[in-house]
Amino acid sequence: MARDLRGFIKQLEQRGQLKRITTLVDSDLEIAEISNRMLQAGGPALLFENVKGSKFSVAINLMGTVERICWCMNMEQPQELEKLGEKLALLQQPKPPKKISQAIDFGKVLFDVLKAKPGRDFFPSCQQVIIEKEELDLNSLPLIRPYPGDAGKIITLGLVITKDCETGTANVGVYRLQLQSNNTMTVHWLSIRGGARHLRKAAENGKKLEVAIALGVDPLIIMAAATPIPVDLSEWLFAGLYGGSGVQLAKCKTLDLEVPADAEFILEGTITPGEVLPDGPFGDHMGYYGGVEDSPLVRFHCMTHRRDPIYLTTFSGRPPKEEAMMAIALNRIYTPILRQQVSEIRDFFLPMEALSYKAAIISIDKAYPGQARRAALAFWSALPQFTYTKFVIVVDQEINIRDPRQVVWAISSKVDPSRDVFILPETPFDTLDFACEKIGLGGRMGIDATTKMYPETDHEWGKTLESDADIAAMVDRRWDEYGLGDIILTEVDPNLFGYDFIR
Repeated sequence: MARDLRGFIKQLEQRGQLKRITTLVDSDLEIAEISNRMLQAGGPALLFENVKGSKFSVAINLMGTVERICWCMNMEQPQELEKLGEKLALLQQPKPPKKISQAIDFGKVLFDVLKAKPGRDFFPSCQQVIIEKEELDLNSLPLIRPYPGDAGKIITLGLVITKDCETGTANVGVYRLQLQSNNTMTVHWLSIRGGARHLRKAAENGKKLEVAIALGVDPLIIMAAATPIPVDLSEWLFAGLYGGSGVQLAKCKTLDLEVPADAEFILEGTITPGEVLPDGPFGDHMGYYGGVEDSPLVRFHCMTHRRDPIYLTTFSGRPPKEEAMMAIALNRIYTPILRQQVSEIRDFFLPMEALSYKAAIISIDKAYPGQARRAALAFWSALPQFTYTKFVIVVDQEINIRDPRQVVWAISSKVDPSRDVFILPETPFDTLDFACEKIGLGGRMGIDATTKMYPETDHEWGKTLESDADIAAMVDRRWDEYGLGDIILTEVDPNLFGYDFIR
């Protein structure tokens, strides 16, 4: 398994999923425009080897498909991610084993935790080149500017590493940073994030907050840092659980922080509490430009990197984007955890087109009237990341929730809006959602698209049309005999049915 960025790039190239571009390109708008077209088409990862104004290569779109997300986590199919979710669910809410097999399974998970413990590298490759103080110039990095209305150049896939000044507990987050000068950047994080909490704690103690930015790391570590699961484990341990072995860490050159030893770049700096500059606007995942907000200023004094380093980046925006692919993978990981929280839920899906969290489709094994409404309400409170889900559609377990044709059929044939739609007004909401009448406060809607039973309805429900089982089996056997063996029924082109998908 690839355990650094270069190993993953090599793996993609061996599988025909990497395109090297040697033509001179500009990191200002041009790289993002090329990448966006490739993302729309589900194309390969890109490695730009000739970037204007920089001697470093730029890698982008490495995680632009769910397939490549699975590869970075040493898996081949999205379904395998649920096995990882089962492991995390067991760690989150361990239960006394009732059988020998359950005790063995829990013992295996504990052994995985031991294997996932981070290691130390005293001669890390991320410190092969050291640049300090006046020699440091962040303009040497090929930072991209994705959209013409963006305020400046940004870092997007950097691991922002901070530490609680009292407990010593580290936090690893993925936050956007905006270039402000040759040695300063603003960091944009929500007040509930770990880095923001650490900054408040540093301010209370009259200290500066040490900050390290790790650029160009193993994509698996990025997935671990982006996993908002309420388990009391560090992101490094998460990454070890994801990868099957511990992440190798190294001590920063000038800070009391640990960083991935095989990162391509490390930036080392500090934040003085209260020192802020305007950050933004920037294109965000909602598909609009965000606002301008005063954000903490990071003053960098040291940069280390590998020889001939590769700069890894991405950008936000209306899906499909790399962040949407990551969310689809995390959806699979969440599924066993959600089942543990809400027992009637069989499966759930967060469609990419709904920004991977604004709408959820959940299937249940319906056993009693009103169960769909109960499941929707339970979903909203099951995990913190579902707080901002605007729409919840509940369907029967027979519906394939990942097939929009089946979901639309269920809504159209099973929903009476006057009975099956309910709205919760004025609930806490995402401040980036401009559709809300009041920013940060909005409504949410539940839709019961399940088959109704008494007393939900006082008349007999129609029976779903199905093929005769014996005839269907016979046709399967004789399919080649009909001369139709060359027709692959599983490869459906939605454009043949009136849709207009961009090819």
